[in-house]
Amino acid sequence: MKKVLVSAVLAGLACSATPLQAEESMTDWLFTLDRMKEFRPIDNDNYAEECGACHFAYPPGLLTEASWNKLLNPVALEDHFGENAELDDETLADIEAFVIYNSADKSYYKRSRKITRSVANIEAPMRITEVPYIKRKHHELTDAMVLNNNDVRSLSNCNACHTKAEQAVFDDDTVRIPNFEEWDD
Repeated sequence: MKKVLVSAVLAGLACSATPLQAEESMTDWLFTLDRMKEFRPIDNDNYAEECGACHFAYPPGLLTEASWNKLLNPVALEDHFGENAELDDETLADIEAFVIYNSADKSYYKRSRKITRSVANIEAPMRITEVPYIKRKHHELTDAMVLNNNDVRSLSNCNACHTKAEQAVFDDDTVRIPNFEEWDD
């Protein structure tokens, strides 16, 4: 399938561009195609500032709309995992719009679609670490690597091991567990 798509794009580019332009466009297109398996990066200032002030600002594609609705409920924000995370109405509306529009069940990104399928028959999780797909991807990790590792401490601390998490990249090639040799899933 990928070869057919690449061939079709190349054929289209060849008809309308110089060889150099076609090569550059193809490189951009392949990069975009490869990125579609990850998540949309955070590009909402309110979300990055408000949510990122206390913890890693998770890409919205890690949770479904139902989960985001539970998390961003004003009552739930009063006690957001032990912290008061209340927001003014305007900021909350902006953040809600961003995360809902980019939630896993609205996304075309491959990992988001896998997350959506994994929660289809369960109650919407409130924690990313409760998502079956994410639990499955981390099943080989030991307590020594996570809970007892002072540089990690929790699976919710994504950017401790995923070196490109800030760019919404979570592939195996970018995983480095602090205080451990190379780890390969």
